[in-house]
Amino acid sequence: MSEQSSDSDARATPTRRRAPSFRARGTIGLFYVAGFFFLFSMLQVLPEMIELLGDVPINPAEERALEQAAQDAAHQGVNVYVSIALALGATGLGAWFQVLPGVREG
Repeated sequence: MSEQSSDSDARATPTRRRAPSFRARGTIGLFYVAGFFFLFSMLQVLPEMIELLGDVPINPAEERALEQAAQDAAHQGVNVYVSIALALGATGLGAWFQVLPGVREG
């Protein structure tokens, strides 16, 4: 009779799965940094691009000038160091508060 009660106790408690030994948190973190860097870089250029897109070119010469102005705005409008700092900060805070999928512990 005691064997049956120990068998039923073993069945009542679910077995706990062990956590996988390898998780790619570092690689996923690098993807988050790259994604946030792209996002923050685009947000810095967005006001100039919206302004340039409002101008409708009439002839091919104006179109080429508008394309050149857009390229110049893209090169001058992005502060790379600010984008890197914001990307690292956003990824770090997201990992610290465990809101980014893939970098959560547990």
